[in-house]
This record gives sequence, C-alpha cells and structure tokens, in this order.
Amino acid sequence: MIIVLKPQQTRQQVNTVCAEIKRLGYTPHVMRGVARTVIGAIGDERQHASLESLAAWPQVESVSRIQKRYKLVSREAHPQNSTITLPPATGTKRNSAPVVIGGKKCVIMAGPCSVESERQLMTTAEAVAEAGATVLRGGAFKPRTSPYEFQGLGEKGLKLLAKARKATGLAVITELLSEDHVELVAEYADILQIGARNAQNFQLLVAAAKTGRPILLKRGLSMKIEEWLLAGEYVLANDNPNLMFCERGIRTFETYTRNTLDLSTIPIVKRESHCPVVIDPSQGGGRADLVAAFCKGAVAMGADALLIEVHPNPAEAWSDGAQQLSLEGFRELMKDLKPFLAAAGRE
Repeated sequence: MIIVLKPQQTRQQVNTVCAEIKRLGYTPHVMRGVARTVIGAIGDERQHASLESLAAWPQVESVSRIQKRYKLVSREAHPQNSTITLPPATGTKRNSAPVVIGGKKCVIMAGPCSVESERQLMTTAEAVAEAGATVLRGGAFKPRTSPYEFQGLGEKGLKLLAKARKATGLAVITELLSEDHVELVAEYADILQIGARNAQNFQLLVAAAKTGRPILLKRGLSMKIEEWLLAGEYVLANDNPNLMFCERGIRTFETYTRNTLDLSTIPIVKRESHCPVVIDPSQGGGRADLVAAFCKGAVAMGADALLIEVHPNPAEAWSDGAQQLSLEGFRELMKDLKPFLAAAGRE
C-alpha cells in the first residue's frame, strides 16, 4: 500500500508511522520528496490487518492500495479469458452439444420471466431451441417488489424446467433466492442465477458457490463495478471457478426505461476480469421494443451471452409482460443478430 504523509512532517513523525506499519506486519520503504514523504508498505494484505486505518492519523494525507481488492476475479490472477462449459444434457429426447460460455460462440439464454404452466414453458422452450438458443431461462422462485404479486411456482416450476430440458436438450438457468433452497434449486438447474436484490447477499453467494454449479451474478440496482467484482470474489474464493457477471441495468434518474442498461460494463469488466460477461436486455430497459437494439449493441461490444425474456403471449404474462418478446419477435431477433455476430467475430 502507499501512504502519503502531509507536508512538513518531522523525521520523528515519519518514524512513528513506520513503526505502526511494522507493528501491523508490513515492511515500510520511505521515499522523501521535496514537499512530501511517501511510504510504500510491502506485505500480504490477506494475512495482516489493513493499513487503511492510518488515514485517520494526523500525519497522513492518504492511503491507497497497489493491488486490487478483487484478486481471484482479476486479470492479474488469470490473464486469459475463462470459459464455462455446460456438459451436454443426458437422458433427453434430443441430443445436445456442450455449451461453452466465454468462447467463440455468443450463447443465447432465453425463456419466460416466470414459469407459469407446463404448456407455457414447453411452448417457449421448443420455440427458442428451434431458433438457436442453447440455455432455457425461467423463474421458479420470483423476487417481487410487492408481497401480493406472483412469487413463482417453486418446486413445481423447477420440475417443469427439468421436463423442458429433457424434451429440448436445453440447459437450465433459474434464480436462487434463499439459502434454504440451495440444494433444491441446484438439483434441477445447470446454472444458478443470483439476482440484483441478492447480489451482495454474501452468505447466499458462498452457499451457491459450494454447490459447484456455474453462477450467474447479476449487478445490483445501485452497485458500483468494484462492488460487483468483489461480490464475485466470494464465488471464486469458495473454490468455484465457474462465474459469469450479468449486467441487467442500474437505477438512475431516468424514468423512460425501467432501468438504465450500462453497456460500458462489457469492456470494463472484460478489462478487469477474466470471467464471461452476460447482458440481460429485458430487465435492462423493461421494454420489449428496445430489446433488439440492446442485444445488437451488446454483441458488438463483446458480450459472451445474452439473457432474453420470451413468452408465447406477453400480454398475458404473470410477471413483466412489457419486457418479454413474443415467440415471433425472438425468431426475428435471432435472424437480425447474425450480421452483428459476424462483425464481432462470433458465431
């Protein structure tokens, strides 16, 4: 860490700071300038107390880190891009190939916001699989702002997702809301989604990581990118290397859209981290008429996957109908994406 002292500090004052640095387990290196003195503190921050408390000392102007706080998700720890491989579905009516997230292909995850019925889910799963999706999304447990809104079918919804996987060969991603449901959801899902409301529920992240399932971590409503990356650190720090970050829009002053989709996170997170980046254009704006444009922009900027809400009849959806594409709308989107994928060097 770097400790910058205020101007005109005496040698005794400098030595006092150095003594504290040594006491905390670090080795101080003093660099005296014309106006200020800077001390470099060398040591393993994981094994010693933080030096940030020195910022309260009267001699100290500032304390700053040299290394990033997120160590395992960073490019420093893993310079090459990570990929996540979902094995082919077994015991299904259709053969499926492994799904690689973060590789050459931009993976399409599509399905309804909420699992409502067998007919609704199977119709959607068949349609999105035929159009080119390889992962089926669907909420069995739903985090709703109001307790009076539809909360999901729970285990019944998970069983329907498993039935759709068997019929189509699509992998399944669904949201995990509670530590109480970790084993249940992991039994049925290929990918565990941690939603925006739980993005800093660290005990839930730890429990999800310990299942060994790939984790899709959505960005919190008001989360800084550093906070998002640090939340992801909980997954990798618990011996689960299969982490992907999902931008789903943040809360700003703008009211034209439900959220403000921050596509700048794609190059930023890819610069900072080796983990795949996913974009949710449906939650991102809350409007179906913007989904296609958001998808094209995301692909052009290097997104590794898209998480798209699709419903047979959005007007009758039990949740978030305004942001879900119709089956025909999804088919058109998949056609329209082809030149953007080609231009980005993706399949």
